[in-house]
Amino acid sequence: MRPVLVLTHAPHEGPGAIARALADVPYGVRTVLDIPEPRLPALGDVSGVVVMGGPMDADDVAGHPGLRAERGLLAAAVDADVPVLAVCLGHQLLALALGARLHRRSAREVGFGPVRVVADDPVLRPLGATGASPTVLHWHSDEVDLPDGATLLASTDTTAVQAFRAGSAVGLQFHPELDVAMLDLWLATPDMVGGMDDEEIDEIRAAGARHLPGLLPAAQASFAAFAEQVRVRG
Repeated sequence: MRPVLVLTHAPHEGPGAIARALADVPYGVRTVLDIPEPRLPALGDVSGVVVMGGPMDADDVAGHPGLRAERGLLAAAVDADVPVLAVCLGHQLLALALGARLHRRSAREVGFGPVRVVADDPVLRPLGATGASPTVLHWHSDEVDLPDGATLLASTDTTAVQAFRAGSAVGLQFHPELDVAMLDLWLATPDMVGGMDDEEIDEIRAAGARHLPGLLPAAQASFAAFAEQVRVRG
């Protein structure tokens, strides 16, 4: 079976529960963020693409030239019908790759809160059926417009495009991949909690203890649905 390519942008923002869903699927993790001309695998050599989060702006190709290559790969993956799962920064890169706009500092959401599911999708469905409002972890301040031809899957009052489907690709602005240990790592990472006071950090930790035990099984089922799409491609 061809491997899944997992692109990361920060050491503390790994695939988490996504990797567990790919337990029987080979995958390789790469970081090409600051490489001007990275050598990425041909799409014929992969069974899927996963793109994770990071603290940088999705359109900052001057500061992080590898982002241009990631966007090119994502656009080509959608054209080639390769399964794509893109989270947070990855979600924004996917939208930009499909011609949508990024809006910097227009939609700060950090912490656990509801997201409205507005359309059915096999990957999003385990987290919540259409009309449901599951509680998820948000951690972003930028947002994207919905790409032309894409289907809006989830939204909040602050961030209109919380999830979308574009052909073989799904983008999630929120973070269902975290477990308690990964959340603790984030809360101990200066790049993640810069500007937060101790009270806000403690509130997020306490909310994680309340919500993650129920969220993780749903997230695991969600990522299992993506893994099945990868297996079908083979």
